[in-house]
This record gives sequence, structure tokens and C-alpha cells, in this order.
Amino acid sequence: MALTMLNELLIEDPSPPVLLYQVSKTAKLDTLNYQSCFMQSVFAHFPEILFIHRTYNPRGKVLYTFLADGPRVQLEGHLARAVYFAIPAKEDAEGLAQMFQVFKKFNPAWERVCTILVDPYFLPLPTLAMEFPTAEVLPSAFHICKFLQGKFYQLSLEEPMEQVLLTSLQSTMCSATAGNLRKLYTLLSNCIPPDQLPKLHSYWLLNDRIWLAHRWRSHAESSRYFQDLEVTTRVLSQFFGTTPSVEQGMTSLLRYMQQNSGDMASYSPGLSPQSSCAPSDVSPQTPKVEQLVEACIQHSLHTICTGPAAQLCLGELAVVQKSVHLIGSGSEKVNIQILEDTHRVQPQPPASCSCYFNQAFHLPCRHILAMLSARRQVLQPDMLPSQWTEGCAASLDNILGSKWSETLDKHLAVTLLTEEVGQLLQHCSQEEFERRYNTLRELADSWIGPYEQVQL
Repeated sequence: MALTMLNELLIEDPSPPVLLYQVSKTAKLDTLNYQSCFMQSVFAHFPEILFIHRTYNPRGKVLYTFLADGPRVQLEGHLARAVYFAIPAKEDAEGLAQMFQVFKKFNPAWERVCTILVDPYFLPLPTLAMEFPTAEVLPSAFHICKFLQGKFYQLSLEEPMEQVLLTSLQSTMCSATAGNLRKLYTLLSNCIPPDQLPKLHSYWLLNDRIWLAHRWRSHAESSRYFQDLEVTTRVLSQFFGTTPSVEQGMTSLLRYMQQNSGDMASYSPGLSPQSSCAPSDVSPQTPKVEQLVEACIQHSLHTICTGPAAQLCLGELAVVQKSVHLIGSGSEKVNIQILEDTHRVQPQPPASCSCYFNQAFHLPCRHILAMLSARRQVLQPDMLPSQWTEGCAASLDNILGSKWSETLDKHLAVTLLTEEVGQLLQHCSQEEFERRYNTLRELADSWIGPYEQVQL
């Protein structure tokens, strides 16, 4: 049935893509290679830097996603930079060589690939070097960031120290200068237990060749780059990484690509926009018990929260559905992992989480909702601040419904930076505090003048 649906995608697509697959003796999908006309056009225009991401399926199959990368790629939208999907028969030298050869056959621009970015544990490097002899293979900044982030959570450090490490990691990734990377390396050396430090592979931070491929981005561009890849990897995991059926997962993913082709085509250098399809639920069906739990959570959100708060939380709940992993539980805290993101939940009222959504809005995030779903519970009034409860925050409708303001955007950016600096100052030594304070004092004086008393 799933293979029939794959073939139907070819018929429905007005510009038939490249779709090659093989099935095993048990009629299971063995290999797959997919590339739409839009994806082929993107790679033909931006072949210089290729980003490869791997998504593993519960059945043991792995999806290779090729994405265009580099300064010239200015595409927006989920998976807009994806240029190729492939599932090898096996992750050995023969299976991967065959996969790369099929990719090269349909993409003559492969000879112009100069750099290939992979995750640090990409083992088949010899095969990759053989198939792309003129390309340099490097670990990607995104995969290193995700690796270190996951290790910080696994170490179960005290919350202030964990926040300092996460904040420093985020700041360094958005401004990956040699000095900032050295500071992060020193911070890890001083804060991580010596027996755990080798597991972090912190020497990656001192390999300048890795960061030259990323350093050209500004702070804002780096932030958008990481956010875009975060969303892309989550979409891949939602459709392929959490579905036991490889065929159904790929069908859902490719149908999602088709339904969003209208948005992507508007950025295409060579294709005309196509009419976008109305989104539909293409995810695998969940058990009736799960549907009932989710319906109860939705009802509790509508009952307890204001309209804007309910809409924000429902967006988080949409991510939770079919993509939740409860990875740890204790008497006071619960560790929740959703797809590739991990955060720490404090279930006692008012519930809190270490993620940005909860810290910024003080609303039940996807991780808190995942905990409720796993425990077959619903939202309670004492789990969120009173300003978000129904009848207490009517004025918030105007705030959340207001249009974008450049002044407000600048204010939010300054506020976030101030909070970040404040966190770093609170958790440093007295000597380091004096040094950093004097630096801020000099900066303020240089802007306004030492003749005015500037309050820091």
C-alpha cells in the first residue's frame, strides 16, 4: 500500500521528480533516491557546499538528506534547502557508494562541490572522499552544537552551571571567532569533571578549519541558520524518525514537500511558483488512547488559558504529537526529549521548563505538555501564572495581535542581550566580574562620554 502511495506521488506532481527505489523479497522498501525538479534546480545553482544530515528510523534504516549550504544560499522555508533524499540498502561502503553514484548521475554539478559538512560521527569518510575526491569533508557547526548541548544535559550539572554552559555555547555558535571558541574551550575545561571532559571532544572547538566554513555569518544570520536547521531536522524526525514503517514515513515526508512546494518555488531561481496545496494530516495515526489524552489536554488549555495563551500552547502541543520520548523521571524533575531537543521539566506547580518558550512566556511548553501526555494528565490552573489564566489577561490580546515594530524588535534584542550578560556576570569569580564590569564601563563611556554618569 505504501509503495503504491509513493508511485501516486509521481502522478500527482505536475513536474515529475526523480524517484528510484528497490524493494526486498518481503516487499519492504530497501533503497530510495528522490529529487524533485525544484531540489535539482537548487543544487545546480548552489553546489559549492553540501550539508548532509542523517535521520534514523526505528526499523534501523537511515535517511540521508542533502542540503545546499554556504553564503550564496538565501532560501527560506522548511526544507527549502533540501536537494536530495536517499535511503541506502546498508550503511556500508558498497551501499553508500551506490547512493552517491546515483546522486552524481542525476546531478552533473557534483563536480563543483568544494566542501561537504557532516556530523562528527560520520564513519564512511573514505567512501565520501572517494566519490567526491576534490571536496573537503568537515564536521558541521550545527552537529557539533547539538552534540555538546546533549552532553550538557546528560551530565546532570547544577542548573546555574548548566545554564552558563548553554548560554555560552549559544553565544559562541553565533559568533564563532577564534577568541570565543578558545573561551568556550577554557570554560569546559574548568567546569566539566575531568573524567567526563574527554567525552565532549572539546578539541573540535580549536580546529579552526571547521569554523571557517561557518564564521562568515553575522550573529543574526547564525541565529537564523541554526533555527532553520533545527526546524528542518525536527520535520525529518517527525515524518521519518518516529514512524516504524519506512514506506509510510517517506510517503508522508514527500507529500509534505509537495504541499509546501508553492512556498518553496517562490524562492526558486529557475522554477515558476506552483499553487500550494492545503495542508492535511499526513502523519501516521495514533492510538485512540493517545487521541483521547490529547483532546483532554486541548480542552483543559481552552478552559484554563486566555485565547492567546491557548493558541501558543496548542502550537507546542502540535509538535508533541507523535514525536514524544519520555527519557527520564525522578521525584522532583522529569527529563523530556522531543525529537532532537532535550530540556528539563519541573512538574511541581507552577510548572517550569528550561526551554526558551517557557522561560520567555511562562506558559506550558511542548515539554511540559509531553509530560502531561505521558502521565495521562491534563493542565491544572496552578500550573501557569495568573496573568495567563482566563479572565485575568484580556489586554494581552492586543499585545500578541499587534504588528511588528522595529523599535520593539530592537528593545527585545537589547533585553535578551542584557539578561544574557547578567547571567554570565552572576556566575563568574569576583576577579572576572571586575574585569568584565570595567569593560562595560569603558564601552558605555565611549558611547556617551565619561563626563556623564552612566548607570550600568
